Amino acid sequence: MVSTVVDRTPGRVTTAPSGPDPRADGPAAAPTAWAPEDPALVVGLGNPGPDYAGHRHNVGFQVADVLAERMGGRFKAHKLRAQVLEGRLDGRRAILAKPSTYMNVSGAAVAGLRRYYDVPAEHVVVVHDELDLPFGSVRLKSGGGDNGHNGLRSITAALGTRDYLRVRFGIGRPPGRQDPADFVLHDFAASERRELGVLVERAADAVELLLSRGLVATQNTFHAT
Repeated sequence: MVSTVVDRTPGRVTTAPSGPDPRADGPAAAPTAWAPEDPALVVGLGNPGPDYAGHRHNVGFQVADVLAERMGGRFKAHKLRAQVLEGRLDGRRAILAKPSTYMNVSGAAVAGLRRYYDVPAEHVVVVHDELDLPFGSVRLKSGGGDNGHNGLRSITAALGTRDYLRVRFGIGRPPGRQDPADFVLHDFAASERRELGVLVERAADAVELLLSRGLVATQNTFHAT
């Protein structure tokens, strides 16, 4: 199902840049602290269905599943084309979501949920896979480009701004000349799967710390390793 047509493929464009986003570890472009009663919309990105569940591109869903366990609830279907769980993360009200659409058109669900729950764009947190980080690395930023990631491209277009928070889970670059769009639509390697559970938990930790302490403190903690 891989193609270079942005609005139909579930994967990433085949011409993803090879260099890192220059704003990846830089200062926040938008406010990152808010009152405890203000909600955060935390979105894990992935493609729906069992055929995609173990793919690298679905690591955002995996992080969202861990957060759901910590919230002590279950996702329920929402009319805005997403699986949603409302609750609290580290004492803060949170709306946890997994779009039910394919990755490349996930922006409509994210923008709809943002409006439905009246969450400012700068309080939207998107958890996604990142080719240009080593496997298992966790990095956070506010704003910036999409770096060839069609899910981010769709969200940016739908929100009308780049200034939302991102939690980036490194999946590494494909070996040799393998197409990045093919690479992200395959399961993690056996050696990676042995560590994946712990690393996904760590990414979930980053989300919770982001909500409780803000972007800079979380960057200082996770970017140091």
